Amino acid sequence: MATNTIKLLTGNSHPVLAQRVADQLGVPLTPTFITRHPNQEASITIGESVRDEDVFILQSPAPGRVNEGLMELLIMINACKSASARRITAVIPNYPYARQDKKDKARAPISAKLIASMLQMAGCNHVITMDLHASQIQGFFSVPVDNLYAEPSTIRYIKEEIGLENTIIVSPDAGGAKRATSIADRLKLGFALIHKERSRPNQVSRMVLVGDVTGKTAILIDDMADTCGTLIKAADTLIDAGAREVMAMVTHGTLSGNAIEMLNKSRLSRLVVTNTLPTEDKVDRCRILWTLDISPTIAEACRRTHNGESVSYLFSHAPAGSL
Repeated sequence: MATNTIKLLTGNSHPVLAQRVADQLGVPLTPTFITRHPNQEASITIGESVRDEDVFILQSPAPGRVNEGLMELLIMINACKSASARRITAVIPNYPYARQDKKDKARAPISAKLIASMLQMAGCNHVITMDLHASQIQGFFSVPVDNLYAEPSTIRYIKEEIGLENTIIVSPDAGGAKRATSIADRLKLGFALIHKERSRPNQVSRMVLVGDVTGKTAILIDDMADTCGTLIKAADTLIDAGAREVMAMVTHGTLSGNAIEMLNKSRLSRLVVTNTLPTEDKVDRCRILWTLDISPTIAEACRRTHNGESVSYLFSHAPAGSL
């Protein structure tokens, strides 16, 4: 078993989540000083020695500041490498550029692969992330990647906060069917699928429901809510098909642009997002937005990694205190 203590660092992207993870681990956040030069270059100093330490750097680049958060992460990794850290684990609950995981048109970059190369070049030895948009992103790395799942916490939330009676799980598109069916199977609930057609990126033109939702509480399951157009249109489709109520559970609540205003006018009764991204400024503005805390899962993954224990337990179990 490892004898050195965990050193947990964070940048400016999600300090609330970092503090919760630190509290779960029972360790203080290692002081990190980040300043900006007049030209907006970041200057970062680690406040104490990390020589031969097991370092975890938690950074979840937030909407509107993705590139800024990514650069902070890369610089912190390189600073710890230069300071002779024994191992450097990048804890990235929301992996940036994850939707750019393949070459889907001529001259398009595979940006998710570029991010993986940058992290490794900076000195990263291990990555912990959650609900990758495409699981094959793990193959872009030559270092170990632990892709955690929000599914166990989602299942617990549905059981304890929503209930299973007259409930059906719905995938808002074919790509998320595997994720939704897994939850439906574990809860022994019915499953429905919405087929969507896009006229252009981030805009859905038509939806077709496959399955019977009449008189049921429909729970939409997805990995990411960006502009929320898909969820809102899916809710309309389900209500029009006879659903009694429509809720949505999403891992990464990006909520870009006018998503908050659209959600407040939507027919969704509840949108539950995890705190992989900051939501503090959005909860007060959105009447249907609820937050599910996944800091216990991230903290337990860090602890198990530090102690050389298996992380696979977390793929099917939610640690206590994750609601």
